[in-house]
Amino acid sequence: MTAEDKLRSLVLAPYIIKATALIGNERYVGGNQFRHAFATLGILLDYKYFSNPVILKAALVHDLFEDIPSTDKSILRYLDSDGEKVTKLVLELTKDPNETKANYLKRILETGSFDAKTLKVADRISNLTDINRSIFTDNRITKYLDETEQYIVPMARQVNQDMVRELTDLIEKRRKMLNEGF
Repeated sequence: MTAEDKLRSLVLAPYIIKATALIGNERYVGGNQFRHAFATLGILLDYKYFSNPVILKAALVHDLFEDIPSTDKSILRYLDSDGEKVTKLVLELTKDPNETKANYLKRILETGSFDAKTLKVADRISNLTDINRSIFTDNRITKYLDETEQYIVPMARQVNQDMVRELTDLIEKRRKMLNEGF
């Protein structure tokens, strides 16, 4: 089966329906978490993860449990034959409310599955694409870029060298934005 055939046979509708719960969750940069989920999916498709339906489905709902904590954690398990694996991946990427951001990212970096790291990197690429000075302070952007260099770039090195290149380019452009004041 070719990559195109795999993509043609991919069924995302049940996950899209569950992801609509994210429409009401606004992002600081504008839009909502539903659109961010599609942006993350788009990044994975851009990197040709056609043959991994679990990661593509998880991309659509990767923030669901974190952004809507009251969500029943079994909601994805029975959507289709990948539901159990999708649920496991989303739970692996869900930050525990008692976990610091640094400990969360360190956990994913050190013990996360290949798919968790890949999806986290795609998620961060989406976030870096959206980051801007009209919403975040220079200090917050600097901390986010430092965090990306410390945790996310090493994850990318473990999963996809092209993603490393994109992350480092985004970091460089965002630092330049800060230094040049635009």
